[in-house]
Amino acid sequence: MHGPIIDMRSRPAFLHDFYGATPETPEFETARWLNRRLGSKQDDHFVRSLTPDGFIGEIRDAGISRAVVVGRDTPDIKIANETIRDIARIYPELIGIASLNPQALSEREIGAEIERAVKTWGLAGVNIEPGFGSPPLQADDPLLFPVYDAYKQLQVPVFLMSGPTTPNLEFARPAAIGRVARAYPGLAIVCYHGFYPYVAEMIGVAFRYENVYVVPDMYLFLPGGGLYVEAANGFMREQLLFGSSYPFRAMRQTLEDFLRLDWREDALEQVLCRNAQRLLRL
Repeated sequence: MHGPIIDMRSRPAFLHDFYGATPETPEFETARWLNRRLGSKQDDHFVRSLTPDGFIGEIRDAGISRAVVVGRDTPDIKIANETIRDIARIYPELIGIASLNPQALSEREIGAEIERAVKTWGLAGVNIEPGFGSPPLQADDPLLFPVYDAYKQLQVPVFLMSGPTTPNLEFARPAAIGRVARAYPGLAIVCYHGFYPYVAEMIGVAFRYENVYVVPDMYLFLPGGGLYVEAANGFMREQLLFGSSYPFRAMRQTLEDFLRLDWREDALEQVLCRNAQRLLRL
């Protein structure tokens, strides 16, 4: 048996065309395509989340207790942090994470934006996506040090995303995460998409640095993803977290598929809930 479930990565379709906000568009068809690639049985399931109430209904029907809604700020996709703030305020199930593009802000603006998101708005942290920048950056690029300094000062986690949709897979290699973890030992570093396909390398970084947390989300179900489960059944049980990556994988199906994996019972509760509670101070 397991207790509450916290979904560490979820985005309603209405947030952006990239998530399927507008039917009969190329972006909508791309969202359907990605769902098929990732194993969703119904490739347009996400239409239910074209409204906030539909999204919340999806969460409740899946049996998920809390869902982390992650913003995005890259040269191609920008979701206003105010939008994340507003929907997280309305629905108690939702936990908001802002996002920023470090290449578009000064050092002073970076600190101010992170402080506003966390201290003024009560969001749980801020997401950055260095590999999607212009130009793309490694996670340990000196340009990002002011970001990490601000997180460390506020004592909130940094959320980084990288995986096979990164334009250049060289920027998805986890070695840079290890260098950040070594430079900032008190900083919790959350790695979305598990930096797939570099699964063994990501696990190796997490083995060495206990301040590295991994959310494989939708890539848990791709070839090689079982290594995350094997690691969580051992040393990594306090560093792996559940994420559906909705809308690119069906929420209820993802949870059902997740529970069918070969988890040890004591690891399952940690991964589904306890690690997130500790990380987000819930």
